Amino acid sequence: MWVSELDPEAKVALTDSRFLSKPESSIFFAIKGERHDGHQFIPELYDKGIREFVVEKRAFNEKLRGILEKEEVKALLVDSSILTLQEMAGKNRQKYDYPVIGITGSNGKTIVKEWLNALLDKDFDIVKSPRSYNSQIGVALSVWEMSSRYQLGIFEAGISLPGEMKALQKIIQPTIGVFTNIGSSHSEGFESDRQKIREKLQLFVKSETLIYCRDYSEIEEEVNAFLLEQNPNLKIVSWSKADVEEKDGKAYFLWKGEKYELPFIDAASVENLVHCILAALSVKEDWDVRRLRFLNPVEMRLELKEGREDNYIIDDTYNNDLGGLKMALQFMSQAHTLRGKVLILSDMFQTGLEGESLSRVMQDLIAPQGLNTFIGVGEHWKKYPIHLSGVETQYYDDTKALLTSGALERIKSSLILVKGARIFAFEKIVEKLIKRNHGTVLEINLDAITHNLNYYRRQLGSSTKIMVMVKAFAYGSGNEVAAWLQYHRVDYLTVAFPDEGVALRENGISLPIMVMNSDPDSYSTIFEYGLEPEIYSFRVLEAYLKAKENWKPDELTKIHLKIDTGMHRLGFLEKEVPPLLKALEDHPKVQVASIFSHLVGADEAKHDAFSKEQIACYERASSAIINGLGYSPIRHICNTAGIIRFPEARYDMSRLGIGLYGVASSGLEQKDLQTVATLKTTISQIKVLDPKETVGYGRYGVLNRESKIATIAIGYADGYDRGFGRGNAFVLVHGKACPTMGSICMDMCMIDVTDVDCKEGDEVIVFGENPSLTELAEKINTIPYEILTGISSRVKRVFYHA
Repeated sequence: MWVSELDPEAKVALTDSRFLSKPESSIFFAIKGERHDGHQFIPELYDKGIREFVVEKRAFNEKLRGILEKEEVKALLVDSSILTLQEMAGKNRQKYDYPVIGITGSNGKTIVKEWLNALLDKDFDIVKSPRSYNSQIGVALSVWEMSSRYQLGIFEAGISLPGEMKALQKIIQPTIGVFTNIGSSHSEGFESDRQKIREKLQLFVKSETLIYCRDYSEIEEEVNAFLLEQNPNLKIVSWSKADVEEKDGKAYFLWKGEKYELPFIDAASVENLVHCILAALSVKEDWDVRRLRFLNPVEMRLELKEGREDNYIIDDTYNNDLGGLKMALQFMSQAHTLRGKVLILSDMFQTGLEGESLSRVMQDLIAPQGLNTFIGVGEHWKKYPIHLSGVETQYYDDTKALLTSGALERIKSSLILVKGARIFAFEKIVEKLIKRNHGTVLEINLDAITHNLNYYRRQLGSSTKIMVMVKAFAYGSGNEVAAWLQYHRVDYLTVAFPDEGVALRENGISLPIMVMNSDPDSYSTIFEYGLEPEIYSFRVLEAYLKAKENWKPDELTKIHLKIDTGMHRLGFLEKEVPPLLKALEDHPKVQVASIFSHLVGADEAKHDAFSKEQIACYERASSAIINGLGYSPIRHICNTAGIIRFPEARYDMSRLGIGLYGVASSGLEQKDLQTVATLKTTISQIKVLDPKETVGYGRYGVLNRESKIATIAIGYADGYDRGFGRGNAFVLVHGKACPTMGSICMDMCMIDVTDVDCKEGDEVIVFGENPSLTELAEKINTIPYEILTGISSRVKRVFYHA
């Protein structure tokens, strides 16, 4: 039934149907976005037990009426679900009068928040933003968690457009403000830095205290010219870098007669630490300054790492608050596979709960996750164990007890989330579980994949489906990419060979999968795993039809017809359409799922006339097939370049390939894409050599000066092509370009680090933002595809999510 308001008391705010944990006490905010519409999941959520909904007027339809007007349902009809969520979160904030710290700025927000939490969590029960939850929705969801069991709130706020901070101020209503700094982040949405500063200062128009570094002259000027006019009673706590001194390799902050020794000396960390010290003093003057020495670098991302015994490990060992656990469990669900699920969790300290109350909350949070095993470490879990139906539970006094128990060695083919407080040193658990590889890793930024996917979705619009190419081990990135794409609801996946499709099915991928190359020996596998083969010739079609008759002739199966419009690689010619239709007419249980072709030169303007000829040919051939079949299969001809350059040919679906991985094949959209893959290695050895000495096989690396030469742990067996040798490419060490020296070896190569302050064990960037895949490809006259797909399987893949 329709109501005029909803009571958020003791309710969970849900904006994503995939994160449902407590249906009986959840309010679902259905949001209609540019690509996705949350309203379509209302029937599914009703079936799962949700009875409270916020629905947007523009998306309400008769199909939803039957659910939302039921007697047991409470439904609120609004103009904007996001604004309603923000309003309800703001009302929740008004109930509590404990201090709230609001943090904004271009950089350092999350680090300041986490370090402040570490400095004060012994004095207060703290509610805070999980990770970097600082968006219009993220802030509302964070503040929604405020309750009487907490004594301090710490929330960060980020904006990308004018007007957004006013909304966030009404939600957070900070009593203490921290403005970290101003930089180039999100500048594209503002006319100038001054406009961006003034917009960010809106967060503090009703605050009691503001902390910032006055060395940022524009911040200082806008505080005086704008903010103090809005809030004349605001207490200003400004500091200068002159208040920091360095001595004997250490940094100290001097403030009001006190001297604070800082645990880090790099400029960014010093700035963040000073903000934390001043914010902590504003909340509690006598906080324990000794806690500074125990601060650790903040891990800004969740990582999914390959482990031993066919395991994958989600490493989240830097904090243990409830919000962070929720985020980690969400990431676990996003990396969905058919593997078993294991959660290794330490005692929880930053929750505002204890004893049985904490265990009950944890049980409610963990129960819906479909775990096979729960391992609790610490005194709390031994004293207050949780009870999960069908889940094996194990409890250990401390980390050492778990490490020596043999339990870790017994975990196989599982997805393992490791999450614990710093004092438990859970990094030792991760170290024991991860796969031993050499120091070269390919890091895959899952958030960048999401960004690139959504960019192309915006180009395509809501009426065009999207098929993503995950052949060749997802362009070398790893099959976990497919799980991420399934979570983000792409429509189709494509692989090159049946065994790639089988691997995806065995890892929990249920999306439709097109197989580009198959042969008669593989058809039984294709039928068994529900794969859909590309049919490109009469020989292949005949073999497929024969195999189907021998399998289950009465069961519906799907195929994809490839039309050769000019590539002349595979496919039926236009003149072959009539006999193709005749061959299909006696097989009604074989459904044509799609008709497609491939553009030869969509990425280059010089081929535009030919591309248009291809599109015209495809239009004729596909229309003839549709007329002959009597139904309409999906049509697709555009690849990544075609999506951008031939919008008229997007048809029912388009195929996204290299663009997903951050490379614009047409070059037109590169600025809009984010880098997905970063190849990193380490320095194995450094030596200083005299002029005229040589480096490497064949003595090609001749030195013309005294040089510092580093050997790095990557070679052509890892996929670093021999063509990159002899100074033809460079890598980055501490942000500085270092050319290769001599020939590339099988397992290593040498670089010139004469002008770089570095040491053995330091990180080396082989490609990523700089040098980019495109730049490297140009060095050896190839394409980015070849470099990316050529990265050896012995190179460890690490998937991460901020």
